[in-house]
Amino acid sequence: MRHLFATLMLILAVAAVSAKPSESERFNAWLEATWEETLVRTPILATQIGDPRYNDRVVNFTTAEWRADNRRFLERQLRELQGFDRKALVGQERVSFDILRLNLTQSLEAERFPNWMLPVNQYQSFPNFLAEMGSGTSIQPFRTVKDYEDWHKRLSGAPIILDGMINNMRIGLAKGVTQPKPVMEKVLPQLAALLTTDPEQSLFWGPMKNFPESVPVADRERLIAAFRTLIKEHVVPAYRRMHDFVRDEYIPRARTTTAWSALPNGKAWYAYHVRLNTTTTMSPDAIYALGETEVHRIWDEMNAVRREVKFDGNLPAFFRQLQDDPRFYYTRPEELLGGFRDLQVKINGLLPKLFDIAPKADYRVQEVEAFLAASSDGASYMPPAADGSRPGIFYVNTYNLKAQPIYGMETLSLHEASPGHHFQMSIALEVSSLPKFRRFATRYVAYSEGWALYAESIGKELGLFTDPYQWYGRLSDEQLRAMRLVVDTGLHHKGWTRQQAIDYMLAHSSMAESDAIAEVERYIVNPGQALGYKIGQLEISRLRREAESELGSKFDIKKFHRVVLTNGELPLSVLAVQVREWIRTEKAGSSTSGVEATRGSPNPKNASPRMTHDVWFWPTAALELLGSPSGSLSNFASDP
Repeated sequence: MRHLFATLMLILAVAAVSAKPSESERFNAWLEATWEETLVRTPILATQIGDPRYNDRVVNFTTAEWRADNRRFLERQLRELQGFDRKALVGQERVSFDILRLNLTQSLEAERFPNWMLPVNQYQSFPNFLAEMGSGTSIQPFRTVKDYEDWHKRLSGAPIILDGMINNMRIGLAKGVTQPKPVMEKVLPQLAALLTTDPEQSLFWGPMKNFPESVPVADRERLIAAFRTLIKEHVVPAYRRMHDFVRDEYIPRARTTTAWSALPNGKAWYAYHVRLNTTTTMSPDAIYALGETEVHRIWDEMNAVRREVKFDGNLPAFFRQLQDDPRFYYTRPEELLGGFRDLQVKINGLLPKLFDIAPKADYRVQEVEAFLAASSDGASYMPPAADGSRPGIFYVNTYNLKAQPIYGMETLSLHEASPGHHFQMSIALEVSSLPKFRRFATRYVAYSEGWALYAESIGKELGLFTDPYQWYGRLSDEQLRAMRLVVDTGLHHKGWTRQQAIDYMLAHSSMAESDAIAEVERYIVNPGQALGYKIGQLEISRLRREAESELGSKFDIKKFHRVVLTNGELPLSVLAVQVREWIRTEKAGSSTSGVEATRGSPNPKNASPRMTHDVWFWPTAALELLGSPSGSLSNFASDP
């Protein structure tokens, strides 16, 4: 807490210099102080953003005491925020005020729902992420002796958290709040993969195999002995307790229903997820209808491609040909990864056509870890560290090469890497004029995933999709996002079964069955998250059309992209305000746009990333919030 104390002293110093500090000065000092307090409370978030001060800490978020304290913290923040005079703030300060008020209000609303009873699923969970950190290829640094000692202390605090999660799941069993049985059956092999009687065969042994030269030999021997004891006597037994609990107690009593609305207070809970992930007031029925309209439109466009390539048969037959023809698939993971690396070079060279802004950091293409691959999505993205110590990572799942068709590669690269998630997340991190909570800890699915899907839609303008099969790949991925509107609301609002949802996706696309199953099971445990993609893309595209109509010959696509990317993540309504303010500015003849008027070269090849760590994407939510009512995982995944 001494860092918070120092920041508060700074506020007092500002007040001492100015007899009456302005509302802006008070507000910005308060934002800095509350951010420091947030990092103390959520030390893994600090590690993620490259702040090493709390690398040795982990917070036990599984207790009732922690949940009560977290609620008091949120209530206090909201009370203090409302003590500022919004009218006396200016520019981005008002935007920050509105965003923080929304974030805090939503977090307090989430307290109504017992998310803490559902801490584990096959898609993302603390046990899996802990193993990723411990592997030495994630956000936890292993460069110095202190780094190793920090991790030993942090890992020592993990077993009690795993036991606390078991206790919370037991409470969920008693109250009828459980995950569906099929998804928990996917959790078992993930946990089993982390059980070993030999510490040196554990994923947690990774840092011991790869000591940097900066760690002296004598320290290595001491650290090896300490980690061998910790892993063998504490960490692996904790994982075994969780594995056996899931196998013997949880799965036999897990619910057989699928819909989130089948849970206690489930309809209100799902409605909350819809609002949270779309940042709109659209009802599930309206979203379902929009999805059906989009599915039928895209179906017609895919039919046009079928005719263009002169395929003799209907669209379902065309789907089967795309699934079965070996020319559309690589046979070795190295070929797939190499193909994406070639696309990285190609797309980087095309970006200046539409962008005069780019992140300073580049990204690297990397394979999904083997123990997660079977139940992971096809790809995901992790942003770079804000201090430049690690690049962005475009993770590619090579588990099933039939789920990674060659004709979908241009689209997937646009979405996950440049100019999709890599541009959007990395640029936001680098806009130093934004307050830290907006750079590092604000996440809106409709904005981030909407931008990534919009990035796919401008592929032709960039010079891609010249091959009709690659264009089909673009339509196929757009169809996936449209189907999500139907399937997510179908599952959780209309009472569809798991199989009904899988059948719908297979009937309206050329997806591999394994991919459709993984998608549906993702929606089951992350209600509403899949809705943000298409809804966000449609709004960003609509705002572009509005700007083109209003500005006519004055419209500059590069400036439009700049203003969308340099305000950080925003609710869609706030994004609309920012774009319209830019339109008014352009009409008045101003030459600047966005938060910052200048940035680096639009060609990421000119960047100089320091590629020191392979890291898995764990977005801007602190890990400690995973078990809290306000820490739903569904809000934080950046996946295709």
